[in-house]
Amino acid sequence: MPYDSLSLQRADGFAEMVFAKTKSRTGLVHLYQHDPCRVLFPQAEPGNPPTAVVLTTSGGVTGGDRLRLSIAARDGAAATVISQAAEKVYRSLGPDCRMDISAEVGKAWLEWLPQETILFDGARLRRNTCVDVAAGGQFLACEMLVFGRIARGERYATGLLHDGWRVLRGGHLTWVDVLRLDGAIADTIDHASAFGGATSVASAIYVADDGPSHLEAARSLAARAEGRAGVTCVNGVLLARFLGEAETVRRDLTSYLAECRHLFGGLPPRLPRVWYN
Repeated sequence: MPYDSLSLQRADGFAEMVFAKTKSRTGLVHLYQHDPCRVLFPQAEPGNPPTAVVLTTSGGVTGGDRLRLSIAARDGAAATVISQAAEKVYRSLGPDCRMDISAEVGKAWLEWLPQETILFDGARLRRNTCVDVAAGGQFLACEMLVFGRIARGERYATGLLHDGWRVLRGGHLTWVDVLRLDGAIADTIDHASAFGGATSVASAIYVADDGPSHLEAARSLAARAEGRAGVTCVNGVLLARFLGEAETVRRDLTSYLAECRHLFGGLPPRLPRVWYN
């Protein structure tokens, strides 16, 4: 039966949260959530800011689904937003699934640290992330992609991946980055000038006034990686890339982020415990 003749339920989830500093504390001042998006607020570990854990109750996304996430940290606030587990993007019967993430950072500290996105063979994902960081604000973020269900011997050989980032500083565009793979993509992933057969790639960015001053320290951290890694600074955006086998990339990314949050934000040199479960 052709896809168009099927009547399938599709998810349209949304979560919105705002963190602000009040007279007595820094914390959540606004929350909206719509299935299948949910946000949990575990007790923050000692030395860490208020922590939000985002999850998808559907257990993953597939063609036709849409998820949206909006995060704001107002002046004086500090917050960490993470995902509960890896996000699974299942094989599509035709349409794309969409993820749209936006963040607005005042003179505040905000971390957006989702765990990896696993792309099943045949998955079709369009994801766009847009962040606007004001002068005096600090934003640390990451993303990690896994090309297939590696433990099952599956490769991400066909599908669509359109993954875009836009970073603004005070409303002015500073950095744009787009990764696009479409169709029969196994050869592209294997090509030496692309991913060289790696099963995973990850990025970490730091956007702040002091970003360029941390370039050499960040390069020293990346030099410890087991896999391939490098760090550069583009228009004040400190950017790190990691490439290799999925388990190795996850270890390298975790170690790098843990040290960065300590170096840049004075936080404990360890990611929130959800990352280690």
